[in-house]
Amino acid sequence: MISSISSSSSTINTSTENNNNNINNNNYNHDLLFYLNGNKVVVRNPNPEHTLLHYLRSLNVGLTGTKLGCGEGGCGACTVMISHYSSNQDKIIHRAINACLFPLCAVSGCAITTIEGLGNVTDGLHPVQSRISEAYGSQCGFCTPGIIMALYSYLRSHPTATQHDIEECFDGNLCRCTGYRPILDAAKSFGLPSTNSLPSIASGIDTETPEKQNICPSSGKPCDCKSNTQHIPSKPLDLKQELIFPPYLVNYKQETTLKFDGDRAIWYTPTTFDELLQLKSQYNHAKIVVGNTEIGIETKFRNVVYPVLLSPVRVQEMNGIRKADDGIHIGASVTLTEIRSYLQGLCNDKQLVDQNKTQTYRAMLTQFKWFAGNQIRNAACLGGNIVTASPISDINPVLLAAGAILELVSIDKNTGEKLVRHVNIRTFFKTYRVVDILPSEVLSSIFVPFTNQLEYVEAYKQSRRREDDIAIVSCCFRVQLERSNQTTATGEYSIKDISLAYGGMNVKAVLATKTMDALVGKIWSQSLLDEIYSNLEIDLPLAEGAPGGMIEYRRSLTTSFFFKFFLTVNNYLFVDSQGNTKYQVDEREKSATNPYHREMTSGEQTYQTQPLLHPVTQPIKHQSSDKQVTGEAIYVDDMKQSSLYAAMVLSTKAHANITSIDASKALSLPGVKGFYTHKDIRGSNMTGPVFYDEELLASKTVLCQGYPIGVIVAETHQQALEASKAVQIQYEELTPVLTIEDAIEKNSFLDMVHTIKNGREVDQVFGECENVVQGEFKMGGQEHFYLETNVSLAVPIEGDEYHIYSSTQNPTKTQILVAKALGVSMNQIVVKTKRMGGGFGGKESRSIFVSCIASLAAQKLRQPVRLVLDRDTDMITTGTRHPFLGRYKIGFDNEGMIKVADIQLFADAGYSYDLSGGVLDRAIFHSENAYKVPNIRVVGRLCKTNLPTNTAFRGFGGPQGMMVCENWIEQISHHLQIPSYKIRERNFYKEGELTHYLQEVSNCHLDRIWKETLQKSNYLARLEQVKQFNEKNKWKKRGIALIPTKFGMSFTIKTLNQAGALVHIYTDGSVLVTHGGTEMGQGLHTKIIQIAAKELGVPVEKVYVSETSTDKVANTAPTAASVSSDMNGMATLDACKQINQRLEPLRQRFPNYSFAQLTTQAFVERINLSANGYYATPNVGYLFKDGGVGEGTPFNYFNYGCSVSEVEIDTLTGDHTILQSDIIMDVGDSLNPTIDIGQVEGAFIQGVGLTTLEEVVTFKPSGYQFTRGPSTYKIPGFNDIPIIFNVSLFGDAPNPKAIHSSKGVGEPPLFLGSSVFFAIREAIIASRQEQKLVDNNGNNVVAEFLHLESPATCERIRNACIDRFTKQFTK
Repeated sequence: MISSISSSSSTINTSTENNNNNINNNNYNHDLLFYLNGNKVVVRNPNPEHTLLHYLRSLNVGLTGTKLGCGEGGCGACTVMISHYSSNQDKIIHRAINACLFPLCAVSGCAITTIEGLGNVTDGLHPVQSRISEAYGSQCGFCTPGIIMALYSYLRSHPTATQHDIEECFDGNLCRCTGYRPILDAAKSFGLPSTNSLPSIASGIDTETPEKQNICPSSGKPCDCKSNTQHIPSKPLDLKQELIFPPYLVNYKQETTLKFDGDRAIWYTPTTFDELLQLKSQYNHAKIVVGNTEIGIETKFRNVVYPVLLSPVRVQEMNGIRKADDGIHIGASVTLTEIRSYLQGLCNDKQLVDQNKTQTYRAMLTQFKWFAGNQIRNAACLGGNIVTASPISDINPVLLAAGAILELVSIDKNTGEKLVRHVNIRTFFKTYRVVDILPSEVLSSIFVPFTNQLEYVEAYKQSRRREDDIAIVSCCFRVQLERSNQTTATGEYSIKDISLAYGGMNVKAVLATKTMDALVGKIWSQSLLDEIYSNLEIDLPLAEGAPGGMIEYRRSLTTSFFFKFFLTVNNYLFVDSQGNTKYQVDEREKSATNPYHREMTSGEQTYQTQPLLHPVTQPIKHQSSDKQVTGEAIYVDDMKQSSLYAAMVLSTKAHANITSIDASKALSLPGVKGFYTHKDIRGSNMTGPVFYDEELLASKTVLCQGYPIGVIVAETHQQALEASKAVQIQYEELTPVLTIEDAIEKNSFLDMVHTIKNGREVDQVFGECENVVQGEFKMGGQEHFYLETNVSLAVPIEGDEYHIYSSTQNPTKTQILVAKALGVSMNQIVVKTKRMGGGFGGKESRSIFVSCIASLAAQKLRQPVRLVLDRDTDMITTGTRHPFLGRYKIGFDNEGMIKVADIQLFADAGYSYDLSGGVLDRAIFHSENAYKVPNIRVVGRLCKTNLPTNTAFRGFGGPQGMMVCENWIEQISHHLQIPSYKIRERNFYKEGELTHYLQEVSNCHLDRIWKETLQKSNYLARLEQVKQFNEKNKWKKRGIALIPTKFGMSFTIKTLNQAGALVHIYTDGSVLVTHGGTEMGQGLHTKIIQIAAKELGVPVEKVYVSETSTDKVANTAPTAASVSSDMNGMATLDACKQINQRLEPLRQRFPNYSFAQLTTQAFVERINLSANGYYATPNVGYLFKDGGVGEGTPFNYFNYGCSVSEVEIDTLTGDHTILQSDIIMDVGDSLNPTIDIGQVEGAFIQGVGLTTLEEVVTFKPSGYQFTRGPSTYKIPGFNDIPIIFNVSLFGDAPNPKAIHSSKGVGEPPLFLGSSVFFAIREAIIASRQEQKLVDNNGNNVVAEFLHLESPATCERIRNACIDRFTKQFTK
């Protein structure tokens, strides 16, 4: 901890409380020296177990701009820049790294730059921060500092980056709010159109040089290379303000081995190879750490403690790359980024090396491009990847195929002599994560040989998401050919040697030896393929239930990838043989060989404003954006409030009775203050947002894995986590219900069945129909993946009074349930929410339980308690979007006009009601999407399963109901062989028609939006272009789809359609607004400011919204249903009108007074300058009735929108790319068009994730949730957005039913992301038509309707593209 900070010095001295007896050993240096944002820091004996993030966010350092998002290096929220001087290269190296993994002890001699080191609101924003803010690139803001630091670091290390280069630098960062487009637009503004000049972001190194002396960012020496730089259009960057590399560190040499002693671990950073070997000899089981990208995961998630850690980053022999006559020697500690850079130079320099020799290096580069994210590659080393021996490694198959040689070195304990052992990597991997390395040995280097003429190497990888994802299957193929007839270049080629290496097909990376042996000596020809496929099937067996699942998919990839390789080699041979036609690849088949290449993204955003309403309808940036881009925006866990830390003790069984709980071991651990169960709850243990049907802490029976049983409180977060895992619980296991199908079979339902009937009896109408189809559609859940996990800080005040600081969408319900649990009245509980790092519905109800548990601990200990859920805990405890199963029967005429529908909807509620009733109701209301169905019956049921209770998520059941609907629209189209877009437009609602719940469709712009979308997207012409593309390409197929939406706006529960606001005007003319809505990035506070400023006639700068608090505005509805700006805006308007009415007589008397003078005069005359506004949405509310005909009107109005998306799929792998998406969304007269466009884009990309990438995986029969972090659960990344992304806000469509003629916007666009799903579906159909295959029963698969579940993952896409590769492995 920091013990002293001298104001007269730039050095910060810090120390730790560790007092190991070895600390006084004079042979070691125990001081960690580095620079932090320009200040020299010395930490005395730091804790080896602490990460850089732990240090930065500690109370005494307080740099909370760097966020904890996942703790596993998968989201980028913790990104900082680390810089060091490389004496070997004589330049400064700048790297973006994940502070959540990077060890604090590893920053010796480095300069750390955090978001706080760039700029701030008071002194001015850095150009990178400013660009992101001005481009509307920050919504919730939690991911923003990490994204900015990734960009800043990239620009510092790539001063000549092009716009396209910059667009590809974000593969280690995630954002859940924006849809990425505005971030990319801002970032690309720093890119160069050429490489002739440096962007202004490049910085110098020495502040002590003369004032006009520039410093080269590469060498760190004086130069004038930047004298002509004028890249930033707004203004050139003042280099004197740029944070530079400290000159002290250029000359800093670590002369003595560093040693840091912790309570459980010792850290050494030796300076020589001999020292490292001696330490490894002394501590045989010591772990060698470079970037901590693997060990950090083991220590955090597997509770592993390594007593001795050795860092080889100062060992010269392990940190260089050397070219020899026969290949290259790569130091084991060289980072992947350094290797990649070296190999790129080697492969691009024809003078340096014959390009025939670089085939293996090009394959390595192929894998490095998709290997993890930029931050991981900047920290991880090749040696660590090899020794870790992951069976799904991207790079190990390449090294296997190349026959790389590993140099292992140790020291003879008796003689002190170095022992060197060279091991071929083919014998190195023994079994699962077991390798041929002795405890005393160190992997010092890896030799990768050159290739020869006619030696070809290609590497492949398939993963769930293209960027920053582990492989499902990775492989590398190498073949050495020789001409059978040496006298002519047009003869045959025989196989001299071949290697087929695979990852993801065994417990280790393996070679397909049977296939390889069978091929040696044979002529390279297509006639070999069937034999190869058969042998690969034998070489690479996967038993049913093998780890990783996806058995048929993985096996089909093994042969599909080889087919790609075969065609690629033929391309080479066609050239080498001077055009021998036997090696000519058919033009239609070349699509299998084309490597993935992504064009730079582009797009247009169009909208209208209403000048007479300004500042309403103006594109004003987010109120907090400047604070968010500088890291100054405060989230709950950033609050500098000393507190204890809580961690929940969770069930490890899906369904079981608790037989015993033993916390004695946990209570004996250091720092632990207490353990509490249901017995310690003073109030009620029964809780729930609607019904009190679940226990806060399980008393007898656990209903899912992850169910809270108790809570541990300790002095630190880590102590609490470790103690929570030390509580021993015994169970009596019961049989769990884990799927909707299980629930239906076992009749496991919650007691709620809702039905809507309209028109005639459906059974009678079916008998009159010309056509009837029936089927079912299954849709998976979706994890919210807000970047800020659930967190609550409970602070006892006095007596029974508590202040709860919570990241919640629902302060009032939090207040109610905390008071209930604590056994106090609501007036003693104040809940405050300043902002959330994302919500999306996931913090409407499940956040409340976090606050209740934190409050329980605070009540017991009478001390502030903070409960911050780690990402894995959040994901396994808080529920997801509801999975749905829809069964339907649809009747229609020969023109596709729908006559009747009978629909059953089954929602997986999890173990309790939560908000599932409302979710089911909205699914029922949206089960016809935008189509008039004259006769309909919809029945909805809630399945009770032993999974975390599912909850609200953007769309709240609407997308699930609409997905089922659009599936049967597709089935009608298939049945009649009429294009689906014609079926859709023929059945649209018309103005004045009634829905199946008897609400009139008024102000219906659907037809206009549809026609405008057709025209703007050029849909019909592109439909023909897609057809032509598919005719020319066999293995790549395109699809295009046009999807509409009609979304009802209001809470379907009448009581919730109300809002309040409190407006204060101060005598300086400034305005403070408090309202019932919460800010989660959607710009609600900004819109409220615009509304208040417009009504009061003051600049927006004069209006401020501080926070949401239950002691300011009471009894509020949750911020949900996309109507918060509607309701809270009207309440704010009401309050402002009251004040205006009081001020009107003064305005008449003092017409020339400024607003400040007017408010001062009001105070003098004792006129109240505060008002409490209120609004209740009129004429809404719906009551279901048993007969199927309910009462009331569920929605205030409808939103409409359309989207066209075009995709391209690789039919051999299931990979897909969104080529273009065009969206038109009706938001009335937008209150803030740029914020609304951001909401449309963000919702759309979230919808894309829902229907394509994001798959929640739970294992049967254990109920263990596999997807519990960014490593296993994949939301869309920067690389997944449409290459062309156009968004228009529909114009000339004012909404008479909401404030200033606007409409809510948060949820309606999400369903439009399904246009990508349906475009993928079209591409799959094109592939199936291409193959003209029958299934194993002889049925024509093309004639059958394609049943494609959501999400359309790469596995489902590939398996649906039936061909000879899938048929080989299909049972």
